[in-house]
Formats: sequence, C-alpha cells, structure tokens
Amino acid sequence: MDDFNQNQQDELMYLEKTLNVIKNELQKEKSELNNKLGSVIASRKEMWEESVHFSEDFDRIPEMNHYLSEVNRETRDYTSTQKRIEKLNKMLKSPYFGRFDFIEEGYDDLEKIYIGLYNLMESDTNEIYVYDWRAPISSIFYRCELGKGTYKSPVGLISGEVLLKRQYKIQNSDLKYFFDSSIVINDEILQEVLSRNSSDKMKSIVETIQKEQDIIIRDTENELLIVHGVAGSGKTSIALHRIAFLLYEGLNSKISANNAIIISPNLIFSKYISNVLPELGEENVEQITFDDIIIKSLGKRFLVESRQNQLENLILLQQQVDYYVKAESIKFKGSEVFVKIIDRLIEYFEKNLIDFKDIYYDGEMIETRQQIKNFFLNNRINMVITKRLKRIENMILNKIHPLRKKRLNKMEKVVEKCNNHVLEIKSFARLMAIKEAKVFMENLRSFTEVDYMKLYKLLFHKKGLLLKLSEGLQLPENMIEIIEKTQINFQQEYIEYEDCLPLLYIKLKLEGSDEFPEIKQVVIDEAQDYYPIQYQIFKLLFKNSRYTVLGDFNQSLEKEGNKNIYDTIEEIFDKKKSVKVFMNKSYRSSFEINSFTQKLLNDKHQLVSFERHEDEPMVIYKENKDILDEAIALEINKYYSKGYESIAIICKTEKEASEIQQRLKSFIDVKVLSDKNSELKECPLVMPAYLAKGLEFDVVIVYDVSAENYKSEFDKRLLYVACTRALHQLSIYYTNERSKLI
Repeated sequence: MDDFNQNQQDELMYLEKTLNVIKNELQKEKSELNNKLGSVIASRKEMWEESVHFSEDFDRIPEMNHYLSEVNRETRDYTSTQKRIEKLNKMLKSPYFGRFDFIEEGYDDLEKIYIGLYNLMESDTNEIYVYDWRAPISSIFYRCELGKGTYKSPVGLISGEVLLKRQYKIQNSDLKYFFDSSIVINDEILQEVLSRNSSDKMKSIVETIQKEQDIIIRDTENELLIVHGVAGSGKTSIALHRIAFLLYEGLNSKISANNAIIISPNLIFSKYISNVLPELGEENVEQITFDDIIIKSLGKRFLVESRQNQLENLILLQQQVDYYVKAESIKFKGSEVFVKIIDRLIEYFEKNLIDFKDIYYDGEMIETRQQIKNFFLNNRINMVITKRLKRIENMILNKIHPLRKKRLNKMEKVVEKCNNHVLEIKSFARLMAIKEAKVFMENLRSFTEVDYMKLYKLLFHKKGLLLKLSEGLQLPENMIEIIEKTQINFQQEYIEYEDCLPLLYIKLKLEGSDEFPEIKQVVIDEAQDYYPIQYQIFKLLFKNSRYTVLGDFNQSLEKEGNKNIYDTIEEIFDKKKSVKVFMNKSYRSSFEINSFTQKLLNDKHQLVSFERHEDEPMVIYKENKDILDEAIALEINKYYSKGYESIAIICKTEKEASEIQQRLKSFIDVKVLSDKNSELKECPLVMPAYLAKGLEFDVVIVYDVSAENYKSEFDKRLLYVACTRALHQLSIYYTNERSKLI
C-alpha cells in the first residue's frame, strides 16, 4: 500500500473513531439533559409549594432567595448542557478541519493535534480528540510552517518541531479530501472558500485564518489595537473571532459576553454579523450604533437627526450653494479643535458663569457666595460639575434642616397661644412654609442645576464668546457663516447630527456616565467614519475598557481619509500599550475587480489581491434610463440562471434607490435595503452606497455612473465603496457621458 492510501486509511479510521466519541458524548449529554430538566421542574415546583409568593414578613426573604438561587443554578446547568449538545451536533457534521504533528522540545513523543471549532474530549478517559481553534497550541496551525514552531502556553513559551500540516474537507461526517501543506493555509482551501456565493449572514473563517490575522485575534498584550485593513481584508470577521477568542480565554482575562460591546455602523450591518459568534459557540455580545447612544442620551428631549439622514442630505446638497457651509460645519464640530473649545467653555462656565448667591434662611446667613464658589472649585477628586453642584445643594439643605425645624416649632408655639381660629392659622402657616420652601429651592437651584443645551447655545449666541475661547486655534474660513447657520438651527426643535456630537460630549463632561460599567472590551468598526469628538465620547462612556478599532481610510465618505486618523485615535485613548496593524491583502473580490477599484484610488501599491480570477468588470453605456433599466433586469435574470444568489444595485442616495425600485418594478421585483428591511437574499436589493459598507454580494450593479451623477471627490469615495462590495461580478451602467472617475 502506498503512502497516500495508508494515510487515507489512517484518516478514515481516526474520523470514524472521533465520530463515535461524539455520538457517545451526545448520548450521555442527552441523558443528562433529561435528568437536569427533571431537576429544574422539581426545584421550581418546590419553590412554588414551599415558599411564599408574596410576603411582608422580611424574615422569610432569605428563604425565598434560597429557593430562587437553587432554581437559577438548576436552570444554568440545563442551559449549559443544551449548549454542549448543540456543539456536539455541529461537530458530528465536521469535527475538525486541520491537523499538525508536533514534537515538544525535550520529549520524544509525537503529538497529533487535530483542530476544530470546539474541544472534544472523551469523558471516560479524558483523551482529547480535537482541540478548539482558540486553544494556545492551535496557534501553531495558523502561524508556523514545517520545522521549528513555538506557542505561548499558560506556563510559558513552548518550543518544538512541526513535522506535518494537514487540511481536511469534511461534510456531513464524510471525508471529502485532505492534503498536506508546508504553509499556514493552502491556497486551494482559500480558493474553494472564497469562490462560494455570499451569504445573508457573515460566516466564521476558522478554516482559513491567516498568520497575520491570527496574531490580531490572539493579541492580549495591547490595551488599544488599531487595525487598518483594505476592503475585503476580513477586518470585521477578525474582530468577531477576536471576541470569541477572548471569551474562550475568559478564565484568564475575566471576560464574558456581557463585558464586550460592538459599535456597529448601522442596524443592517449588526444583523449581517449577528451569526458569527453563535456559529463559534459563543453568546452574542451587545451591538449598538452611535445613533443608539445619541437617542438614549438626547432623544427623550429633542428630535435628533440620524447619521443616515445626515449623509443623505449632504449628498443631495452637493449641487447647492449651502453645501460648503454644511460640510465645513460637520468637519469643524467633530474636530479636535472644537473639543478644545468646548473644554475651554466648560472651564469658563465653572469659573465665571455660575451665578453663586449668598444663602440666607430665616434671616440667618447660611453660606456666602464666595464660600460656595471656593467649595465648588476645590475639586481634588475630579468630580463632574453636576455632582459637585448637587453636593453643594445637599450640604446647604442639611444646614437649614435643623433651622427649619426650629422655626416650625416656634410657629407651633405661637399657634398654641392663640385661642381663636387655630385651624386657619395652622393652615396659613403651612402655606407660608411651603411657599417659602419653594422660593428657597428656586433660588438655590438657579445655580446648582446646569443645562447642557443652554451652555452649548451660549457658545454661539454670546457675542464673541466662541472667538474668545478659540484663541490660538485654527478656525474654518467660513466660521461666521457656521455660527449664523447654527443659530438658525437652534430655532428649530430638530437637532442636526453634527450638533448632537458636541451636545452629547458636553452632557457627559457635565454629568458623567455610569451606563456601561461592565464593559471591558470595545470593538469600533468603520473607524474612519467617526470624528475625534466621537472618540472622546467613547473614552468618557467606556472609561476602563480596552479597544479594538477597525478602519479603512479609503472608505471614508464625506471627509478625505488618511492614516493620520489612527494617530489621532491613539492620542485620544492614551493607552499604555497600543499597536497599529496594517492589512493590505484583500480576499473578497476577484483579482480583476480589485485591479479596477485600485484605479479609482489612483494607488496601485496599496492593495495586494488574492489571486482568484473571474470576469473583468463591465462598464456599459445605454442611450437612456428606460433602456438601462431593461438591460439591468435582463442581466439580473442572467446572473440568477448562472447560480449567483445575492445581487445588489448600488446607487448614491436612498431617494435614488426608491426611484430605481419604481423604475425597475415593471421588469423585475427588487427591494430597497433599509433598517426596516435588512434581509440580504430575498431578491435583488437596491441601496445607497453608504448603507452597503461592510456588506458583500455575489454581483454588484452600480447605477448611472454618468459624468453628471459622479463627479466630486465625495462621489468617488461612494463609488469606491460600491464597487468593493462585489465578490464575483461587477457591472457599471451609465447614460449620456461616462463619469471621468472611471
């Protein structure tokens, strides 16, 4: 028997043995599940029968808590067993995808290490059949070639020799093929995975993690990890696998699912990535958008603009004279310069604008204005303004409480001496006391309460204040126009998005925030779309967190992007240990599509394309929109007949997307992608480019790339985002004159 046949026999035997172990463990877990279900039911029944359901007898509260604690423990055990059964069922279809043979330095024994989604250990013998891809030893599979290899274990660095690396394709418990390779992940596996059609949900990439990706995933040293990755480099997927790794390693890092949070660009993207962590056997972590943060903080008081509406309005405004003022206002109000101005405003408010008053009660001086101010400014523990003012209010109220009591006693004695009209006098005294108390509290709270909106308005309404506070700082050339436009906006009940950011920053600086005390890991995606003031807000919200920040400055939208944004982020977060990683290899699009998109950037050296070859992108001219619409409908049907599953028609705005849907509905059924309709595979989807970020489709059709429609730098960035969404096919349609951008 030759070596290949012998290896195949050995592998088939090991697979059969592994599958038998999985089946046996499944049987044990299912039996255990039935027992635990009985325990849950019994403990709940006992709690119902033996404890009180409602009682004012506080002596029985410990007894109730005891029963509740027992029910919760039994329920957790039951849920844990359910999860183990789910993992074993997944493993039954494909228990592992890789293997390496390793001899540890100083030992003679050869270890055959099989790598899969999860650990598999036979409970009777404690023999490990499969190692979780996140286990320390598994890093050898992703990082090391044949020869010397090392990995970081809990007891230190372990060295040895890698004698074999093997990869498998196992489907429905059947070994399809395997092959040996000296490199980390063989191109054959990558070609097979990357050639698949896109999915309506992002999938895990454990079979194809590359060396540079694995280093990012397993990084535990740095408090701030900044990853710049070109379009299609797998940034988001890597971040999700990183969360999964940190949760797996949770005993050391003390991280659980409720200690991590993802700042997502929009709800569509949140839904798109929602499957990855459950697929890896972990609980989903909380995902929020910056819009969510704004609405939670400001939305109860004001009607606020969304980021999507801001972009929509800005794109539509491009052809109008107000565009420059709007664009500069957005840039300025998100800038480091404006943050410094606001910080100066708050300091100026502290020292000059709080109208402290002498406090009297019943003719007696309680505190002088200067005493109160000195107490307020003596802030050794760095307490926020509102808490310091509240402390002053409580201090004063505590001082007048015995005086008020004393005065009421005096009044009662006077009433007792009156023989007539006692009730009327008592009632009058009570009314006078209430009125006096109300006046006193109004007087006190005139300086112990502060309104963040009034303070922000003051910056633009108090003549010369903004210019005074900006001394030594570079202001926009059209600053006067920005001030005037902001004053007009304040007259409305509607707060534009660019004003929401400084408003939120002022609110947090004045009041502080205890909203996310448990968060230890923050993932910020699409980092290039946030402004410095937003990173200052993140710093205030997630005070003691570590950060993974992912971006691609080439995918900036209304502002020109460059790598300086990462230096700014590093400076703002100011962590002791931070690192910037640049990933220039793209795996999403075909070589031909990547070559085309790089020409849009006029930068041929930025992106290294994975060598997966397909058809060249097509730039197609049609005489008018009616002919163009019919051609697109025919092309969509052609692509569906070829087996492609996800097709996107990408345009500039949501307004245009709705118009395209109406134009195409006589030829083909299409839907507009929005937060309300975020399913990616129901039918062809039409969407604005800014909502397509982070998504991918088998086929992308870019609508009406004419000279009239795509001409500015902003348009070019939108076009770049649109084109880089395509995996296999890219078509660009235009009427009249072709855009000079392509």
